[in-house]
Amino acid sequence: MSDQITIIIRYFAAHREITGCSSETLTLAPGATVGALWEMLTERYPRLAGYSGRLLFAVNQEFASLDRVLSDGDEVAFIPPVSGGAPGAFVVTPEPLDPAPLVTLVQAPDMGAIVTFAGVVRDNFGGRKTAFLEYEAYPGMAEAVLAQIAAEARARWQTGAIAVHHRIGRLEIGETAVLVVVAAPHRREAFEAAEWIMDRIKEIAPIWKKEHWADGDAEWVGDEKERKQAAP
Repeated sequence: MSDQITIIIRYFAAHREITGCSSETLTLAPGATVGALWEMLTERYPRLAGYSGRLLFAVNQEFASLDRVLSDGDEVAFIPPVSGGAPGAFVVTPEPLDPAPLVTLVQAPDMGAIVTFAGVVRDNFGGRKTAFLEYEAYPGMAEAVLAQIAAEARARWQTGAIAVHHRIGRLEIGETAVLVVVAAPHRREAFEAAEWIMDRIKEIAPIWKKEHWADGDAEWVGDEKERKQAAP
């Protein structure tokens, strides 16, 4: 077994300017992780350290975590904040949501449309009466996933800035659970991107919803389907 592995690193935007190249090849010890590689790079290029804690990681064009163990021939990308990823653009919070600051955050002179979607707690689900909802999240990862989803939407529809805020904790009927605000040159792209973002949030964001029924029962959304599938 070789005592070294070879890794290809891709740089984009500000990272490319800091390093002076769009890619480079490094050799690492077997067992090295994405996090260890990033630490090595911040020592080599000290200005990269300013991005620690606010970037996404990808291995072979798939998003990865800092503890991902690298293999020989892997291509690694450290993705700096997208232009729509301004501070406060992607937030998971127990505080009430307000769309006005998000509209201000995404608007720009060259954007002719701003679409705001608000997901509101309704009083029923699946034919049952709802008393209130409870949301739980893995906040740090959830915010990174929201940023990832927004970046994919911007690339697909060529939109402007995007902001997504999601509530956690107890929410009463009529309260806003999620806000998606999309700026785009034209309304069609803004509407389509907002709808797609909501679908992706439900598919991949580590945010879970618990229905508290009016009859006193409670169930995490998704558990009922799994229970029925497991029943004989």
